[in-house]
Amino acid sequence: MDHLRAVERLKNRYYVMRHGQSKANLAGIIVSRVESDASGDYGLSERGREQVLAAARGCGLPGRTLICSSDFARAAQTASIMAEQLRSPAVVFTAALRERCFGTWDGTSTENYRKVWAADEAGASGDGVEPASAVLDRATAFILELELERQAGRDILLVSHGDTLQILQAGFGRMDPARHRQLPHLETAEIRRMRLEAAG
Repeated sequence: MDHLRAVERLKNRYYVMRHGQSKANLAGIIVSRVESDASGDYGLSERGREQVLAAARGCGLPGRTLICSSDFARAAQTASIMAEQLRSPAVVFTAALRERCFGTWDGTSTENYRKVWAADEAGASGDGVEPASAVLDRATAFILELELERQAGRDILLVSHGDTLQILQAGFGRMDPARHRQLPHLETAEIRRMRLEAAG
């Protein structure tokens, strides 16, 4: 479900940030289950830390920015660096922003992402992969929760993962989440302002 479908206007300003380069990125392996993440060292690489520091210095976000993050190591470390650099309040960690679960592809080569994306476009699912619609459901439900709980006019930075943020962008653009790869992807440590497209 797209929880933004009935929303005409957002009260807060939303930015998304993909985590910095991770050790999993360097190794070229898919780490998409929180259990897999916890069982290995898949946090930021040294270059990833440098990317995040550079992003923090150049982002222009105010110190009172609310930072919400996936609890995977690579995202959590990214969010913590951002919070320290911006002198923001404590990071809010949430399962809603976790990496998309890639099912049986977890632990395999990142070349297999293409197979999942092709299946998305074809309207197919399988191999235990979390459907794009399910990712959209949890991510947009979290946005709606923030809208209901936070005062208006807040800058909110969402730190997450490639596929999760691609799918969330589709939601903001009022697109079918299965078409998420048609949108410009985020590079590691890239920050992007999100704007909700007009309904209709």
